[in-house]
Amino acid sequence: QVQLVESGGGLVQAGGSLRLSCAASGRTFSSYAMGWFRQAPGKEREFVAAISWNSDSTYYANSVKGRFTISRDNAKNTVYLQMNSLKPEDTAVYYCAADQNGSWGLRLRTTRQYDYWGQGTQVTVSS
Repeated sequence: QVQLVESGGGLVQAGGSLRLSCAASGRTFSSYAMGWFRQAPGKEREFVAAISWNSDSTYYANSVKGRFTISRDNAKNTVYLQMNSLKPEDTAVYYCAADQNGSWGLRLRTTRQYDYWGQGTQVTVSS
């Protein structure tokens, strides 16, 4: 089945930037909607950003809007999350997810919408 592998996490100081990447193994990547979620210790997984199959639409959590940017390169089977002006509250494991049905709209904010998940990459922001 589809495999997703995240990379790009690490330790940064507040105000810094990181760019996360998610590489997909499937050859049908271009038809998938893609999302990023994050989970901090003791908290439930929360929505961060999502993008439609053709990049026509993007969606962001209010907590990251204006700081994070989601994008994709279908030719490379890769989705990105550019994170700027990082805050300690952004510290979490970040997960990439794929919706094989190519959904759009607010449904992409929910974990239930996605069919495949990566193993996650740790992002730690120090103050």
